[in-house]
Amino acid sequence: MFIGSETSTTPQRTASAGGDGDARTRDLVLERISELGPVTAARLAEEFGVTATGVRRHLDHLVAADLITTSETAPARRGRGRPARAYVLTPEGHRRLSTGYGDVATSALEFLSDRFGPEAVADFARVTLAALEKRYAPIVEAAGDDLADRAQALAQALARDGYAASARPVGPSGLGLQLCQGHCPMHEVAARFPQFCEEETEVFARLLGVHVQRLATLAGGEHVCTTFVPREPVPIGTPGLRPNAADDPRRQGTGSHDEDTGEAGVGARAPHH
Repeated sequence: MFIGSETSTTPQRTASAGGDGDARTRDLVLERISELGPVTAARLAEEFGVTATGVRRHLDHLVAADLITTSETAPARRGRGRPARAYVLTPEGHRRLSTGYGDVATSALEFLSDRFGPEAVADFARVTLAALEKRYAPIVEAAGDDLADRAQALAQALARDGYAASARPVGPSGLGLQLCQGHCPMHEVAARFPQFCEEETEVFARLLGVHVQRLATLAGGEHVCTTFVPREPVPIGTPGLRPNAADDPRRQGTGSHDEDTGEAGVGARAPHH
């Protein structure tokens, strides 16, 4: 279900080789794709300090296991040549990163809905998200009055709770901010009960002090939850807010900044985030 410049709360990883090391590296690659996706092999190679050829071996394994797939939203092309191939998690990949309690929680909520009606689920969602809001409020308030700083603080708090969250500016002339959640520990619940996504959006609005707009959700089948945070009230129809527009905020700065050149060696550099 969860700016200035984007900052990752995940330290740079080092890829291992051989046996269990390969399995652990693939787990780390899967986690990083959830945070950055859609993301190219070249970008992942930078993150892990290995060659693009080396990281593609893990990507091929993850694709074969149906844990990742190529994104339909290709990164922006730079210069001539084919567009970069970018990767995102599949539903199975999200399940791999989840705690495993999604089915139990969904069954419990279905029982609650059947016994007491859908409003009981909505009440439960409000109580659950109110606890989240209470925990995050001091963190966001400590960031001060600047909207970008508050959004960054919220993204970092969400990231620590497993939402693979990030925040960054989008739109022409600093139109607003984009809050992305590459993973949701309860997306299976939210897919069945959208009340949780709706209440979460309200919590974000209260924490940030502006009317936010949810553009996409993992529960709705997208590869990332995307929330637009306007710096000022934005008229309906403003370029950059239409979900299918070329300058859609969901397609700007989603972590796919690097062209996958296909070169065998990519030197290790500091993470872009």
